[in-house]
Amino acid sequence: MSPAIDHVMNITERPSPVMVKGAGSWLWDRDGKRYLDFVQGWAVNCLGHSPRVVLDALAAQGARLINCSPAYYNEPMARLAELLAEASGLDQVFLCNSGAEANEGAIKLARKWGARYRGGAYEIVTMHASFHGRTLATMAASGKPGWDDIFPPKVPGFRKVPLGDLGAVADAITPATVAVMLEPIQGEAGVFAAGDEYLRALSALTRERGVLLVLDEIQTGVGRTGRFFGYQHAGVTPDIVTVGKGLGGGVPLAALVSAGRVSCFEYGDQGGTFNGNPLMAAVGCAVLETVAKKEFLDAVVANGIYLMDRLRALAAELGHGEVRGRGLLQALELRAHDAKKVSAAALDHGLLVNAPRPDTLRFMPALTVSREEIDEMLTILRKSLGEPRA
Repeated sequence: MSPAIDHVMNITERPSPVMVKGAGSWLWDRDGKRYLDFVQGWAVNCLGHSPRVVLDALAAQGARLINCSPAYYNEPMARLAELLAEASGLDQVFLCNSGAEANEGAIKLARKWGARYRGGAYEIVTMHASFHGRTLATMAASGKPGWDDIFPPKVPGFRKVPLGDLGAVADAITPATVAVMLEPIQGEAGVFAAGDEYLRALSALTRERGVLLVLDEIQTGVGRTGRFFGYQHAGVTPDIVTVGKGLGGGVPLAALVSAGRVSCFEYGDQGGTFNGNPLMAAVGCAVLETVAKKEFLDAVVANGIYLMDRLRALAAELGHGEVRGRGLLQALELRAHDAKKVSAAALDHGLLVNAPRPDTLRFMPALTVSREEIDEMLTILRKSLGEPRA
């Protein structure tokens, strides 16, 4: 007998299908219908659904040690911290369970650093339309429209400026400022890139003004853009970077990574019951060892170019707008169509695609997606675009 859904808390509008199985780029619902998944848990399943490397890591580590408390070191924790330090060019790693938790930790660490080294500075400059999570502090840091008005009083200490406006950042930095925090690509806003030149200029500005550069790579990290971290395209290194989503390849895993000179938490400042547990950390090691290979990232770049070229051809043919993004995080701007209705039509045809804005579709396939699956997605999308209109 299939489980009822009546007791699932109603926190978002969900379509009726109940998913029961996944493999690679595909999902199946309990009625046996198959869906081509270009959402992948919002870029979480970087290796697709139920990849062998994740299943093997879970089985091997689960038989050995699941959790020994974060009060003790464990081998996968240490190995994953080493891999993240090597990949990021930074030094210290705090493992946690979600991107919001990692960003909350980044805010805390920046404020701790400001209290110790910048005369009590605590304000963080963030960007309009940004998305950093759903805790009270990360919601306050976010520039998502409407969020300033819910769950009052909001956490103070965040000054927001337009993405890409270096002058606005410079004007917003005061003696009370401790950091500038942003996403290299604003995914939830509709896939808008900060740009490599802007990141380089921002890195220089933060160094000149003596404040920290915090990069939220929850969605762009772990190979999503064709480099392990999105900031590596610009040739910069932040003081703090957060990573999540794809880090666990489907399991709850995230990390706060910082330069050694910034890592100033004292005992008791940071923690978490499940943080750094060996089961999830073992999966993270398996994912990183897979994604960090040059041939893997080269394939992401090639398939990202293929997807962008095909989307641009479709947009030109059907009269739609620009295609934005990098690697396998892309968006298509629609004209005279409601993206939510297009997404619903695509679902009916067996395609999962996200609509972060009324005029935008977002594509976040598995990093292992094939060109045949990209072609099939475009065939279904074409059909879906032929139906609903704004």
